[in-house]
Amino acid sequence: MRFSTRTALLGAVVLSFSSAFVPSAQAQNGGGWFVPKTQQPAQAPAQHPAAARRAPAPVQLPAPPADSQEADQAPPVLPLPPIPAAPEVAKEAPPPTTVIGVISVGGVMRQSSAAMQVERTLGGRRDQLAQDLQKEQAGWRDEQQKLQAQAKSLTSEQIQTRERSLQARVMKAQRDFRNRNRIIQEAAQVSLGQIERELVQVIQKVAAAHGMNLVLHSEQVALHVDGQDITNEVAVQLNKILPSVFIPEANVDPEELAKSGKMPTTADADQGPRTGPAPVVAPAAGQQ
Repeated sequence: MRFSTRTALLGAVVLSFSSAFVPSAQAQNGGGWFVPKTQQPAQAPAQHPAAARRAPAPVQLPAPPADSQEADQAPPVLPLPPIPAAPEVAKEAPPPTTVIGVISVGGVMRQSSAAMQVERTLGGRRDQLAQDLQKEQAGWRDEQQKLQAQAKSLTSEQIQTRERSLQARVMKAQRDFRNRNRIIQEAAQVSLGQIERELVQVIQKVAAAHGMNLVLHSEQVALHVDGQDITNEVAVQLNKILPSVFIPEANVDPEELAKSGKMPTTADADQGPRTGPAPVVAPAAGQQ
């Protein structure tokens, strides 16, 4: 009896799911701040929303043949419609003198005890997810090999029944592992969101204490003098104020927790109105 082609296709599904899911199970989160494993490749910086709204690139049309009349013709110079002249703008007060500081957000996160807590907890969950996936994949391969070995002694109906059973097992595992991976990613968002909110406040307070009204990311600065880098000072203050963060339990779906109203970090109500102008923090390179 010939072995059914459906089993071969099922094997391809198993392999494609394995190769597609494993990277996502180990994906990083938090805009490059959360790095559970040092050997993981760094992700490219996320595209700024403004870049996503840019006009699409013009369509490149094929060039005409070199021996055609169209190739010999120079492009026409088209007249442009007139535009209104820009009026003069009334004189206004000059901006305040710039007092610049620099900060390495990555350096702060490496010193943050809360960020280390997130790394340990969620890194362990990602490792467990990867181990469970490998174990499940091994079970798929064993079942497929058994089916191939017993194909000659089975009827067509028996082969189809076992194929359908294995296919249902693979599909269920796909849903389960994707859902577990989503829960880990959302737990990272909840955890890192707390650090990010507090970090913004600490940067503003430290910058104001030094009279700084413009803070640049150190990756943008080729040279600075002593006293301008506030990375270590911000890290010290952040650890005093936020030594740890709330991380949803491993068996808790953050979406369901938020819907229940029991999420302790869903609102910014604890952040009262700030007095005085806040120092400007320039976006990092690649985020403009």
